[in-house]
Amino acid sequence: MPAALRPYDVVLIGGGIMSATLGILLKHLEPSWSIAVYERLPELGAEASAAWNNAGTGHSGLCELNYTTENPDGSLDITTAAAVNEQFQLSRQLWAALVEAGILGKPTSFINPVPHMTLVQGIEDSQFLRHRHEKLSEHPLFASMRFSSAAKTIEEWAPLVARGRLPSEWLAATRDITGSDVDFGALTRQMFTYLETAGVSVHLRNEVRGLRQNNDGSWQLRIHHHTDNDRITHRVDARFVFAGAGGWALKLLQNAGLPEVQGYGLLPVSGRFLRCDNPELVDLHDAKVYGRAPAGAPPMSMPHLDTRLVDGRRSILFGPFPGINPRFLKHGSILDAPGALRPNNIGPLASMLKGNTSLAWLLASQVASTRRKKFAALREFAPDARTADWVMITAGQRAQIVKPDPVRGGVLQFGTEVVAAQDGSIAAVLGASPGASTAPAILLEVLERCFPRYRTLWAPRLRELMPTLGMSLGADPRLARYTLARTAEALGLAAPEPSA
Repeated sequence: MPAALRPYDVVLIGGGIMSATLGILLKHLEPSWSIAVYERLPELGAEASAAWNNAGTGHSGLCELNYTTENPDGSLDITTAAAVNEQFQLSRQLWAALVEAGILGKPTSFINPVPHMTLVQGIEDSQFLRHRHEKLSEHPLFASMRFSSAAKTIEEWAPLVARGRLPSEWLAATRDITGSDVDFGALTRQMFTYLETAGVSVHLRNEVRGLRQNNDGSWQLRIHHHTDNDRITHRVDARFVFAGAGGWALKLLQNAGLPEVQGYGLLPVSGRFLRCDNPELVDLHDAKVYGRAPAGAPPMSMPHLDTRLVDGRRSILFGPFPGINPRFLKHGSILDAPGALRPNNIGPLASMLKGNTSLAWLLASQVASTRRKKFAALREFAPDARTADWVMITAGQRAQIVKPDPVRGGVLQFGTEVVAAQDGSIAAVLGASPGASTAPAILLEVLERCFPRYRTLWAPRLRELMPTLGMSLGADPRLARYTLARTAEALGLAAPEPSA
């Protein structure tokens, strides 16, 4: 494969939702820029973005308990939940704009309305959930959330969850009909289909193996093109490089000698789910029901019973069951984690592990967990679940960020983080949830940090796609309700309900 005659303006590494979204934004902002995409697998959106490699939750803080924290004085901090929801509204606006422009297909091909619920047991957790609802429902983006501790109401909301319970069991739940299920794999592929028609060069079975900065500040990429019988090495230059390659991005930045990632490490976490396709049960469940995670567990360990709609077919997932796996990608190598060790990150990683023994024990115990124990966890959500109706599937890999810390040596950071060179010539996204759900907001940060001189020029163009960009929906109830209703109509989602 011949090298480009001139440097590409942009090279995107990885064929997932992050690269697809950044490609869409850049093509809208600068249609004349040359863009190339390099994906190591033979298909796009096949790693963490693939439908069955994640739970498809449109993360918006509606059901995830880890986005709200209880302060020592008993007050509740909803800052993170509100921020995540604001970010997800930008995602909804972008997707709605792309549907209206004919760039994306029918909304049902990638997003569907599914209520988001939180379920807890016991009096203490029920009081916490009631308090959480009272606090969140005051916010305009959570005005559709409802709370109940009545068994009959919970049964109406989620029959599969309520069926088979003892009358003495104390349950409480919240439900928000504005929630959604997202097939990020389908969304990714539709975005790339458009990008190819817009002149973006997409190269499959091409693995970026090295990065070296040229004297003029551009980057030279060493790429292995894998054919059925051979491997061809070639090189291309790029003025800007973005690594949207999951955990593999850290290794790329390390190989590029980027000082900004010194001390960074990753804790790779695998995930498995129980999946049910039995129509009799699937018809009883129309919700994503989240519960509490075990103490010390990462956010991706929150147990949840999810309605999924993939390729027009409904299923139910339960999990996840996290474990330790040295691969940074599902189709990665067992040498990924050892290969990312450096003298500057061994200390932070060791300190993190020392300070998170409960997490290490949880991951190790999940690896050794029997099928019987996994079904026992399922029956806490669906008491009548039968083993014959469920099969175990392997989901994608997640890589949690470990950062150096002057006090604790190293800390495990949940969430997603942008890492960029000081000169703005290269950037990457590291971390996990909420990840794909808030990709537009994450990639707006990439644009802000890497292209600051374009800020004024691009602002009105970005608002063509995301009209409320730069505004706070939480501070403007009328705008929040209008925005929710407009994107719901465009995407076929449930319209917001009036405040209770």
